[in-house]
Amino acid sequence: MKVKVLSRNPDDYVRETKYDIQRVPRNYDPTLNPFEVPREYTRAMNATKLERVFAKPFLASLDGHRDAVNCIAKHARSLSTLLSGSCDGEVKVWNLTKRKCVRTLPAHEGFVRGIVVRFCGTSFFTVGDDKTIKQWKMEAPGYGEQEEPINTILGKSVFTGVDHHQKEGMFVTCGQQVEIWDEQRSSPIRSFNWGVESFSSVRFNPVEMELLGSCASDRSIVLYDMRESTPLKKVIMTMRSNTLCWNPMEAFYFTCANEDYNLYTYDMRYLDRPVTVHLDHVSAVLDVDYAPTGREFVSASFDKSIRIFPKEATHSREVYHTKRMQHVVCVKWSADNKYVLSGSDEMNIRLWKANAAEKLGVLSHRERQAVNYNQKLKEKFKHHPKIKRIARHRHLPKQIYCETKELQVMRDARRRKELNVRKHSKPGSVPVVSEREKHIVAVVK
Repeated sequence: MKVKVLSRNPDDYVRETKYDIQRVPRNYDPTLNPFEVPREYTRAMNATKLERVFAKPFLASLDGHRDAVNCIAKHARSLSTLLSGSCDGEVKVWNLTKRKCVRTLPAHEGFVRGIVVRFCGTSFFTVGDDKTIKQWKMEAPGYGEQEEPINTILGKSVFTGVDHHQKEGMFVTCGQQVEIWDEQRSSPIRSFNWGVESFSSVRFNPVEMELLGSCASDRSIVLYDMRESTPLKKVIMTMRSNTLCWNPMEAFYFTCANEDYNLYTYDMRYLDRPVTVHLDHVSAVLDVDYAPTGREFVSASFDKSIRIFPKEATHSREVYHTKRMQHVVCVKWSADNKYVLSGSDEMNIRLWKANAAEKLGVLSHRERQAVNYNQKLKEKFKHHPKIKRIARHRHLPKQIYCETKELQVMRDARRRKELNVRKHSKPGSVPVVSEREKHIVAVVK
């Protein structure tokens, strides 16, 4: 009598690990797994709920300033170094790892309007209300030495912003005009002016390093090329822009923070209409900064909150706020793409996680696999109504919640009025203007 016996080699099914985990054979044929999609939907729902449960973005606050924080700057080479300037003229250097102030400089009389670190990280520049540009060493002075700047330049008017070239010893300032300076000279090597009273912000393009962008008091955004003697283009909007930031990965794109509660992303080749209008803030937007990946940016607003936007999205994916945080004046995204830093009116600098539910520290292999798997599940089912509602829900302060509803009522009323006017007018006499074109007054070349 013959007996047939199934035999398997256990070496094919046992992993060579210290735990001797049994390998489970799986057949991925969809006909053999009829409940695979419902099972994954349940897992995606649980992953989305747990993400909201563990969303704790606030990490720390850096106390030490005696007046409102007016500007902050990242170090060019060190992730743990942050510089901040306040309205009483003090500049502080912070160690983010220890969350302590390591150095304090009495830099200016009056507001510190701008700080920028040299591209090599050995020194930094500050500008203030006392009409001076000062260059300081990054290293603290030795024992018994005075805290003195390396170089001081006295200007003719108040400087409102400063930025440094990414590869050369040149920097740019703005005030009554945009001026380009060589570090070795005490007078500007080039000045740009286009019939504007003053400029509030100026930034070098991090990719095409000869290009600059500035925001002016006549509601315009002006673009320059250092190789040209005159400005390139100017786009005039219905309200004033406070600052702009270039996309670090796509040289043509920049985003500006406007007084009309919105942010606008432009392609500098086609300035007649913005690429995207970013909504959600309920007060003037004061600052904006891109993530090093170029896929997202963070904005700071007068409505006491900061928001994180995907670069092509109309609405924000995240909003951060605390009870004690007042008007947020400045914001930066860390160079490792993990943290966001904000400075506000109540003398605090706050450190936030860029992804609210991200677990900090070293992840084991299994944890990393679980995180990646849950992320893919959430992307797969993100358009399902219940999962979408849970993922989008945020608790907002009552003031922001009420003002958001009021702004929506106002938008609906304007849209309804425009439709009624068009309905009762001669055909073609009231043209349809898209939302993106409504905010542009003119483009001057």
